[in-house]
Amino acid sequence: MSEEIWLSCRAIERYLGEDDSRVHALRGVSLELEPGSVHAVVGPSGCGKSTLLYILGLLDYPDAGTLTIDGHLMAQLPDDELARKRNELLGFIFQFHFLLEDFTAQENVMIPMRRLGRLTEEAMLERAAWLLEEVDLGGKLRRPSRHLSGGEQQRVAIARALANDPRVILADEPTGNLDTKNSRRAFRLLQKIVRDERKALLLVTHNPEIAEACDWIHEMQDGVIVGSHPRGQRASAFSDA
Repeated sequence: MSEEIWLSCRAIERYLGEDDSRVHALRGVSLELEPGSVHAVVGPSGCGKSTLLYILGLLDYPDAGTLTIDGHLMAQLPDDELARKRNELLGFIFQFHFLLEDFTAQENVMIPMRRLGRLTEEAMLERAAWLLEEVDLGGKLRRPSRHLSGGEQQRVAIARALANDPRVILADEPTGNLDTKNSRRAFRLLQKIVRDERKALLLVTHNPEIAEACDWIHEMQDGVIVGSHPRGQRASAFSDA
């Protein structure tokens, strides 16, 4: 891996629940994401994949360990500062796209930019239009999202995740609700954006075809990364996923 790292977590620990129901969800997880790289986390349900994603996305707190994004240590930041860092440095793509159905594609993409508050209205409109053009939806930017197909809605969600030019993109089953054709198309689009713009992408997936096209596959079991495989080496977790 390169010396330049967009995201690094070290020895992340997380407990969920209390007393007798307490679960050791993450047990010393460490990862590094470098510019221009695509990483997949695979493993059976309940192994800690989503818990890890929420911590890396600054939506949950680790009980131990460190998290650094773009050289900034995330430890002990107040909630408002964490929210600002999340909006500045991270882009999210979820299995369910969570678009506002009465908003146009362009308006949905503008939402993160409005939250960050750095651009004028004209600049936000221009950037949203450009991003939608990048995901091949330039002709539908003023169409309400409820009138878009499932594949088109997911491409709007990808554009929205890129709105604030994040260093790191985090994706939770981003192609899980798409058919094979649209799944491949969405993933190839993400790959291209990550390569061309030197971002880092970490995705959780149960899709072996998608995972095996990533630069690295990280196999999780019982809250531990038990193996990290470069492209071309199949992770055994697929047999249990």
